[in-house]
Amino acid sequence: MAAPLAPRRGAGAAGRRWLVLLPPLLLVLMLVRPAGALVEGLYCGTRDCYEVLGVSRTAGKAEIARAYRQLARRYHPDRYRPEPGDEGPGLTPQSAEEAFLLVATAYETLKDEETRKDYDYMLDHPEEYYSHYYHYYSRRLAPKVDVRVVLLVSVCAISVFQFFSWWNSYDKAISYLATVPKYRIQAMEIAKQQGLLGKAKEKGRNKKSKEEIRDKEESIIKNIIKSKIDIKGGYQKPQIWDLLLFQILLAPFHLCSYIVWYCRWIYNFNIKGKEYGEEERLYIIRKSMKMSKSQFDSLEDHQKETFLKRELWIKENYEVYKQEQEEELKKKLANDPRWKRYRRWMKNEGPGRLTFVDD
Repeated sequence: MAAPLAPRRGAGAAGRRWLVLLPPLLLVLMLVRPAGALVEGLYCGTRDCYEVLGVSRTAGKAEIARAYRQLARRYHPDRYRPEPGDEGPGLTPQSAEEAFLLVATAYETLKDEETRKDYDYMLDHPEEYYSHYYHYYSRRLAPKVDVRVVLLVSVCAISVFQFFSWWNSYDKAISYLATVPKYRIQAMEIAKQQGLLGKAKEKGRNKKSKEEIRDKEESIIKNIIKSKIDIKGGYQKPQIWDLLLFQILLAPFHLCSYIVWYCRWIYNFNIKGKEYGEEERLYIIRKSMKMSKSQFDSLEDHQKETFLKRELWIKENYEVYKQEQEEELKKKLANDPRWKRYRRWMKNEGPGRLTFVDD
């Protein structure tokens, strides 16, 4: 009884093997594409672009353009008149518009050198199905304008906007300082010493109106303030090197400079153990305070001298100074009437408390 069962057991094992191999075979059949070079949806579809224009693969640009013009005139929808036995490039005469579009597609494909190379490669290598799709759509969807030109124009536009915006802020700062009595009186004294105000009040034929004299004096005062006061921070005088365009151009130089500076710092202070100079001490203090260079430069000189006297580049001293500043801020807030009102409101009402008023 055992002998007849042996063939059945072998057949069952073979069936199981086929079941194991079936999914890979189906996957291969799904991925395998026809080896035909002409694919629907790419270039001229199932038609050969060379046959559509009636030229050979060795035809030059002039011959292709001449064939296109002849066929375009012939199959233009507004000018086409069907004739007996007339056949378009693979289409019936009644489909003149489709024939015209096919001729235009063939010409667009063959007139560009790169696109023509891709098309010829597709004709010679029909088995690379997915590669043809990639090359076709990558060229079709690629931007017509060079991205580098777009980036350059954008950076230049941003830089121009930066420059005029900074100049506007700088002029506003000068106009404000011209209204502050402290700076205005000093500027007027300097103008009188240099004899600039007398020139503004000319007499005789060159006599000016009161408004012209006032505008002239205001301009003189602002020019003196510009020359005598060094504004720092966000309202400082704009420099062309601070613009985005020049920052990008000088980025390699700044990077190399920073690497050299960092190596010198490690060598001088970490390896050789030299003492910090004034510049290095101020740098460490600025980093501890988490301030940018422009913010730190806007501080008064006496504040920086106080930092140096208290040796704030030492971490322990800076922690003590920071604690003192926090305590001082708490005292100021405790004595501030507005802060007191805010605390009372937070205690009594609170930010999330809802109250209802009965009418």
